[in-house]
Amino acid sequence: MKQDNKPRTGFTLIEFMVASVVILVVVMGGLTLYMQSNRISVDQQNFAELQHDVRSGMFFISRDARSAGVGLPEEFIGYFMEGTDNESQGEEVLPDRLVVMGNLENPLNVTIENYQGAAANATIEDYSFEQYPYLDEFYEDKVVIVLPNPDSGCLAGELRQVTHVTHSAGGTNEKFNFSPGLAQDFNPPGGLSGTCPSSNDYDGGTIAFVDVREYWLDQTGNYPGLTAGENGYIGNGVGDVLYVTHNGEHKPLAQNVENLQFQYNGDLDSDGLLDGFVDWQNGVWDGDPTLVARISQISIIVLGRTAERYHSVSGDPPDNLHLYRRPSIANSPGASTDDLHRRFLLVSTANVRNKTLNLYNLGTR
Repeated sequence: MKQDNKPRTGFTLIEFMVASVVILVVVMGGLTLYMQSNRISVDQQNFAELQHDVRSGMFFISRDARSAGVGLPEEFIGYFMEGTDNESQGEEVLPDRLVVMGNLENPLNVTIENYQGAAANATIEDYSFEQYPYLDEFYEDKVVIVLPNPDSGCLAGELRQVTHVTHSAGGTNEKFNFSPGLAQDFNPPGGLSGTCPSSNDYDGGTIAFVDVREYWLDQTGNYPGLTAGENGYIGNGVGDVLYVTHNGEHKPLAQNVENLQFQYNGDLDSDGLLDGFVDWQNGVWDGDPTLVARISQISIIVLGRTAERYHSVSGDPPDNLHLYRRPSIANSPGASTDDLHRRFLLVSTANVRNKTLNLYNLGTR
């Protein structure tokens, strides 16, 4: 038999092991790069969502701040807003609150002919309902504010819930019928809530749809006095949520909001010049409508923070960068150490339209 002397081809065990190690290193390197790139991608997506949340919250706050008092008599201008400076929820951050009131959604402003104060119905001037395009059913369950004639000297407004309206054919004998008791769970700002001592105080007064909106920040998700799942409150430990409470109903606007601050500017000393932005003066401005009436601008400051820590290409980001530390805002103190969370700060100034018209007419800003 003829012998085959051709060399046999193949890999030795050592060559196979070396090749396996090389392939493993390449695969591990690729996986590491993919995982790091994915983490960075997720971080960028979280930051983009954070920016969207902060901008959305700012849009609604600034819109309502500009419109505070719209559709309501100018004589009540000192009751269109109310602030709270540095509310403590047991955390390091001290957020502010802002309450604004106005006829913000659906216009309605009718004159009272007869109202007895906390009564079941109010008679309004003939043909009042005919001024608006609303069907009778539209008024059901709507919240209105009953304001006295400012010339009466009484400044007390009632929040009432409408059960239905009645009127005769042709627009006469027009009445609002109210549910028993005042509207519950919320009050107008500035201490306006109350009933005038004389029924004559309401003759020539006003009834208007009203929106009382309070912007506030829930830091912990366990706010005292609120129950998860009731009136729109999320709770259950879900914190850093920006809420607007509209006529007693809580509505979440944005998440991952770390701080909310407001500052106010106006001619508080009546010298014809704006004094500069300051924080709400707790205990001084509260219940003093003459001072609040002089506020014409609101500075709104919203600070967002990513839920997850930031990751750079090299792994952990460098230390001592202000981006990764909570800054001080207004009179709410900042953090002393980095926490490696990315932040987005948005600041906007709202000119309260109903309070700045006279100022603009004077040519002063």
